[in-house]
Amino acid sequence: MPTTTLVSVKPPPPHSPILLKKNSNFIPARVSQRSPHSFRVSSLSLSLSDMDTSSGQSILYPLHRCKTLHLVRHAQGFHNVEGDKNPDAYLSYDLFDASLTPFGWKQVDNLRQHVKASGLSKRIELVIVSPLLRTMQTAVGVFGGEAHTDGVDAPPLMNENVVNSSRHAISSLNSPPFVAVELCREHLGVHPCDKRRGISEYQNMFPAIDFSLIERDEDILWKPDIREKNEEVAARGLKFLEWLWTRKEKEIAVVSHSGFLFHTLSAFGNDCHANVKSEICTHFANCELRSVVIIDRGTIGSDESFTNFPGKIPQGLDLPSDVADEKLFGSGPSK
Repeated sequence: MPTTTLVSVKPPPPHSPILLKKNSNFIPARVSQRSPHSFRVSSLSLSLSDMDTSSGQSILYPLHRCKTLHLVRHAQGFHNVEGDKNPDAYLSYDLFDASLTPFGWKQVDNLRQHVKASGLSKRIELVIVSPLLRTMQTAVGVFGGEAHTDGVDAPPLMNENVVNSSRHAISSLNSPPFVAVELCREHLGVHPCDKRRGISEYQNMFPAIDFSLIERDEDILWKPDIREKNEEVAARGLKFLEWLWTRKEKEIAVVSHSGFLFHTLSAFGNDCHANVKSEICTHFANCELRSVVIIDRGTIGSDESFTNFPGKIPQGLDLPSDVADEKLFGSGPSK
């Protein structure tokens, strides 16, 4: 897609999810004026309202209120090539629902090797994909099983030679489930490359992708004369991230588009160091993968921890020493 313009998007409200760059240990922060040497920790999270963005205090969150997202922009499509030559090409119906170029498939193969070598292929529990050819081809090529063989009692993720791709069928065996979600589509409207086909046509191409969350066979979201505004894309992105909390999976791959990822992520990182904000919010290259952590600060999700343990089993005495001192010497209220 053409380079999109950075828009001013308000930071998420206090109870919205927030994003942290995967593998970053700190969000730069300073302690509030009312408490120069401490910060408040609740049972849910450390409150960002008690901190500023200057001194580098670490932040703690309960693990079960976090999800790891592996965000991927689709590989090179034919619309990218033609649009780079002439931006007016994006208005051409010759690029309707553009598929991957041969070079795009090489990008897919390279990312697949990285995903396997890094161990991500064994950790990802779910793949969410925008229902367009280029994103679904990228998703199944990167995160799908090996080449599909006849006689296997499982539908392939992609049939052989879809849209003359000259690619073998891709197996759904030993791969996570794939779910198509319209909330993570590219800018809607005007550009035919961003208009999808009928779901029934996709089901014949990608038999093992779950399209059940898409209500209409035809594309009723794309309009030939109205292009979705940047702030509307960002709002849709925040709605998508909130929807993620209805899923039980904790490590999820999302295969989407440049504009959607850029404008969604631009709503985050305003409470971080400028370098972290830049890591979160810069444009994605074709077939780029970035891993981030999304944090539920407002109990949007309801999952309980699978790793926490209540302790004190069997029943026994566990009076902390500081509480014992308080009881013995009357230095404070008993707890």
